[in-house]
Amino acid sequence: MAVPLSAALPSLRSATRSFLDSLDRRARLLVFCHFDADGLSAGAVFGRGLKRLGFENVEVVPSGRGESAFSDSAGERLLARSPSALIVTDLGVNARWPLTDVPTLFVDHHRPDGFPGGRSVVISGYDLDPIPTSAWLAFELLAPLADVDDLAWIAAVGVVGDLGEKAPWERLASVKKAYTAKWLKEAVALVNAARRSSAFDVERPLRLLMTADSPRAVADDDVLHAYRQEVNAELAVARKAAPIFSATRPFALVKLRSAAQLHPLIAQQWRGRLPQHAVIAANTGYAPGMVAFSARTARKDLNLPEVFQAVDLGEFNGTFGHGHDAASGGHLPPRAFDALLRALGFGAGAFVSESS
Repeated sequence: MAVPLSAALPSLRSATRSFLDSLDRRARLLVFCHFDADGLSAGAVFGRGLKRLGFENVEVVPSGRGESAFSDSAGERLLARSPSALIVTDLGVNARWPLTDVPTLFVDHHRPDGFPGGRSVVISGYDLDPIPTSAWLAFELLAPLADVDDLAWIAAVGVVGDLGEKAPWERLASVKKAYTAKWLKEAVALVNAARRSSAFDVERPLRLLMTADSPRAVADDDVLHAYRQEVNAELAVARKAAPIFSATRPFALVKLRSAAQLHPLIAQQWRGRLPQHAVIAANTGYAPGMVAFSARTARKDLNLPEVFQAVDLGEFNGTFGHGHDAASGGHLPPRAFDALLRALGFGAGAFVSESS
């Protein structure tokens, strides 16, 4: 049974305070965040808020294109920055966390896939009601510790990015009143356009979120507008692809090839058209040598992570199929992805590799 968020917040804030109090203010603190609007906003809230708590050496690092946050390569990339401690946000919670010797605070709202050992503290919103986004959590965790009221608009970018304009965050109405819903919505769209573009430019929106004083300052950026134009042009082509249906399961597949991160958008679009199916959008042009795929469903009786993780893909088990009950995905080599499709009841006409 879900716990009310308001009832859980005191203990979550206490755990956060204890974690931060255990660190030297001169410690090198990395904030490792996802690259979507919620992840970048959570990263920026922590990045700006922690400095107000006296931390002198804070760096926000977004996850990479096609990168699993729990892979050895991601761990090596973080270790190369010599962190004293880490905050990992909007990237999930997983027992496979490789940096167990580094004090790490996880702040997340996805379905946990086990819990990391070592020196880790987990703040999860998954079992709360309502389930807060990561940026929402970041703001609420820091609010009793520092004056972060002026950062509420950044948290709102993440909240609207994940939950939409009617999200049940009590501060959202006041943020809209102060900055207008128009500029907030525009900032969300442009922050997401940057990571969806073929350039995968996540540093620019992060830099804006780390320095701007309003969503309009983000929305006025010409480079972000150019990214949106590119994504819209690619999307117009991808929307013409027709779905292929599983013979045995309530799954549909839409195949596309684009350097832009369109697969989540295509899956979401077809989710509305095919409410009785889970829709997988598979992109063979996003990450070299890999199939990037997103799955979405409106069905309440399908838990996508459970479905995906029940398929035995050998060495790739545990590397895909994370996320939310109704939104999941991952990156797999073509033959492994075809094996997943086969297990879900698709025929050879759906496969993406010639050798399958």
